[in-house]
Amino acid sequence: MSDRPNILLICTDQQRRDTMACYGNDWVESPNVNALADESFVFENCYVTVAVCSPARASLLTGLYPHTAGVIKNSVPLPETSASIGTLSPDEYRTAKFGKWHLGNDLVRQHGFDDWIATEDEHESNKTHTRREDRFRHSEYFDFLRQHGYEPHRRTDGGLAFSQKQRSMLPEAHTMSTFLGDNVADFIRSNVDDPWLMCAMFFEPHPPYNGPLNDTYDPDDIPVGPLFLRTPDENTPLWHRRRAEHHLEGEPTDYFRLNNDNSASLDAGGADLPLSTPEDWKALRARYFGLVTLMDRGVGKILDALEETAQSDRTVVVFTSDHGDGLGDRGMLGTKRAFYEEIAGVPLLMRVPWMSRSQKVIEGSIGHVDIVPTLLELMGVTPSEMPPHLQGSSRVAVLEGSADLCDDVFMQWYEHPPTVPLGNPDIERMSHVSWRSVVTVDRWKLNLSPGDQCELYDLNQDPFEMNNRFDDPECRDRVRDMTARIRIWQQAVDDRLVLPAV
Repeated sequence: MSDRPNILLICTDQQRRDTMACYGNDWVESPNVNALADESFVFENCYVTVAVCSPARASLLTGLYPHTAGVIKNSVPLPETSASIGTLSPDEYRTAKFGKWHLGNDLVRQHGFDDWIATEDEHESNKTHTRREDRFRHSEYFDFLRQHGYEPHRRTDGGLAFSQKQRSMLPEAHTMSTFLGDNVADFIRSNVDDPWLMCAMFFEPHPPYNGPLNDTYDPDDIPVGPLFLRTPDENTPLWHRRRAEHHLEGEPTDYFRLNNDNSASLDAGGADLPLSTPEDWKALRARYFGLVTLMDRGVGKILDALEETAQSDRTVVVFTSDHGDGLGDRGMLGTKRAFYEEIAGVPLLMRVPWMSRSQKVIEGSIGHVDIVPTLLELMGVTPSEMPPHLQGSSRVAVLEGSADLCDDVFMQWYEHPPTVPLGNPDIERMSHVSWRSVVTVDRWKLNLSPGDQCELYDLNQDPFEMNNRFDDPECRDRVRDMTARIRIWQQAVDDRLVLPAV
């Protein structure tokens, strides 16, 4: 048996940091992830590189910022020149990616992964096959649903697909979470000797806000904080104010509507509930947390398989998400492309059994670009062997207790046309404005844009980011200093956005 550890990287989709007990949530039913956290290093403040699925996943899997990885928006293939952790892993490892990919053709094994199970068929990039016969290829999850008697309703260039809305009406036994949990568990049971890397990419709790556990939580009992349905102040970005206005009108985009039809027949259509009252928003939040519980049950199947095969003590388990969700905070829903804590801040757990089997909170801030180099070092890659192109840093010394997290964390948003409708032309026009953000060691956040209202928040005194101090004369020098930090980072990573003069 190899002395190299197994690596299990679990990534959920659109999961807020505050859905977990280790971040202060004591009421969401998430026993499996909570038990994992009880034995893990819990990073207090983890940030994505950009709060959008594809670019965030590109950074998570490559250790590069989105502009370097070549993925600055959704549905863009990860270039072959951008090596994933599947390619970078030592040769002894059997590598696998099961679940959501969203970095090109989901259906085709690629980027150094030996094993591949796909779960999504409806992405446009899935139909960019060079061989004509591949246009009618489907995911393993598609085949699973067909075997259980379901018929797809969504038409694509390659035929039919199960849409996200249709999948949200399935019973628990046939959900993507259950399917993924079972398949990852089978992989673990089949690989007990040689070391392996498994990237288990969950879809939940991504919209639609609908699923088999809709009734798990009483909307009236859902706690809400000071940001709930609070309209952004006038000195905040126009982009966010326009989005809040749109979402609070009671007619969000179709993509974000709350589906209210869970018919077992999966008939196309179904009623869409408007979000016109606080009760409607609470109902949506309750369903979102039901999806968190559904995801947790899938994760439980995976963790059980580690215990059953006696691999738990030699498996590093990492748990994170690609971004969060507004859920009505600031009057916005989804709210990808923002830097607020509920959007850009995500959970990050690392269970490293030979270092600790009790919960240890890691203070400071860390970015997703640090995960690949950290995992490579845990896999036995020495500092001299570490790929020099990586833009993140290994944090093994932090896990060992010989170093602290004492670096700034940077995030970005690149202007480009939206890949899905964002609500109205005003919102979509403002999405063309680029942004850069830094969170400093002393917990201040600066969000800079050359075309919208910039933001400065003291996260120590204002953790909900309700008091924008960018134009405060007392903060003028701090803004200049933090802007210099962003510019130095830009030079280091060849980021060429021209920032506003401050």
